[in-house]
Amino acid sequence: MEMSKDKLIGFASVRTSRKISRLLNHYLKPYQITSEQWSVLRTLKESDHISQKELSEKADKDQATLTKILDLLEKNDFVKRVANPKDRRSFLITITEKGTGLAEELYPYIEGIFSKVIDGINKESLETYLNVLHSIESNTDSLLNDINN
Repeated sequence: MEMSKDKLIGFASVRTSRKISRLLNHYLKPYQITSEQWSVLRTLKESDHISQKELSEKADKDQATLTKILDLLEKNDFVKRVANPKDRRSFLITITEKGTGLAEELYPYIEGIFSKVIDGINKESLETYLNVLHSIESNTDSLLNDINN
């Protein structure tokens, strides 16, 4: 009997993603940051001083989740919200010096973890995986756009 695409692709992708998140959370715990917070901090390190809406899109987080993450990051002085001079109803999110320092410290550490995650996978297989993953993401984005339009 052939295995369903749901189990073959959907469940396997979700299961792997959850395992990677658990792994990252374990290694990030001493830094008092989660993998979700790290993804936002890393995004801000790459694109600082952006609106919460832009950050939501770049970090692929819904607004409610992002607000909670930003509250925690702001509480730990990793980010701050500043008034948006172009729109009084919104804030710009900026990474602090402390947040920049943490991001710079964590980046090579996280890269080392992912090097272990892909250990033993040859370059060609990894490129194929990334191409397939990109295609699946692109198809999913198209389906989501159809739903939202």
